[in-house]
Formats: sequence, C-alpha cells, structure tokens
Amino acid sequence: MAAVLTSVRAFFAQAPAFVIDNETPADVVARENLLDLAMGADRRTKSSEKIRRGRLPAEGLALVARDRDGHVIGTVRLWNIEAGVGREGRAIQALLLGPLAVDPAHEGKGIGAALMRAGLLEARKRGHGAVLLVGDASYYERFGFFAEKIQHLVMPGPFARERFLATELVAGWLEGAAGMVVASGRALSHPTEQRKAA
Repeated sequence: MAAVLTSVRAFFAQAPAFVIDNETPADVVARENLLDLAMGADRRTKSSEKIRRGRLPAEGLALVARDRDGHVIGTVRLWNIEAGVGREGRAIQALLLGPLAVDPAHEGKGIGAALMRAGLLEARKRGHGAVLLVGDASYYERFGFFAEKIQHLVMPGPFARERFLATELVAGWLEGAAGMVVASGRALSHPTEQRKAA
C-alpha cells in the first residue's frame, strides 16, 4: 500500500504539463515558427496583421505557454489600438488580441484557454477597458467576446464582420464606438533609425 501511495504522490507532484509565462526576446524564433505551423503562410496578409505591423505588443501583454522542457507551445499577444471614437469624439483606447496559437501537437490540453484567461486577467490588472479580436465566435464567446458592441467599427482592409468580436473589461467602455480601428501602441524601432539618431 505504501508503494501505491508513493507513486500517486509522485504523479501529482510532477511539474504541470505547461506553464504560462511572459514572452522573452529568446522566444521570437520559436514563436514565429509556431505561428507559421498553426496559422499558415497567409497569416501575414490579414487585416489584424496590418495593425500589428511595425508595432510592439502592449506592455506586459505578450505571453507564451511552455512545456515541461521550456519549449514554446503556445502564444498570445495583445496590442494597443484606438477602437474608433466615442460619442464625444475622443479616441477609444483598447487592445487587439492576436494571434492566439497553440502547437498542433499540443491541442486539446486547455493551452489556448489558459493563454486567453491569463491575457485578459493581465489586461484588466493593467487598467485596459476593452479587447477586440477577429476569430471564431463559437470559441471566443466563452471568454465574453461578442459582436454587438463594435458593430459600428471597421478593420483596415477586408475582414469577416461575423468574426469581429469584443469584450469590455470595464462596463460601457465601448459605448458608442464608431470608425476605424488603428494602431496606437509603441512603434518597433529599427536599427537604421537608431544609428541615425546616435
């Protein structure tokens, strides 16, 4: 009996199958390879990518899932945007979530859901009011994403209206939102620009 209890304790004492962690510069190649694998080569042509291009993710909102060996098996990033303007004519600050991807070899383990929950929790902690995304409603509704609040917003370039969803982290944040979604976050600095400034 003691041997059985010891093996049960050892089973439950094992490291979790994955952990959610902050993305680091060392994760870039693994993240990009994972996105190519999970989303295909055309991922760079989507409207969401036009908003992200040349920008850095919102502060503290680039997360990865790592397996027991520390390999990146999932990723999610959130980006600063202006979600059109409100009734008073002021830009509505929000976040754009994406891409969310999990290594196909690790699908079905709750990694995507864990990344979503961690990202939304961190966004709320950092004082953000709303998150937008383009994705399957059947998946994202469980996290509170719906189309109603952003029916008067548009993405740059073609997008599927039924896949354009949002959740408010602060009630009423997207009230009256209308217009174009545009990037508002930190610009990615390029080495040539840094040399010119020096």
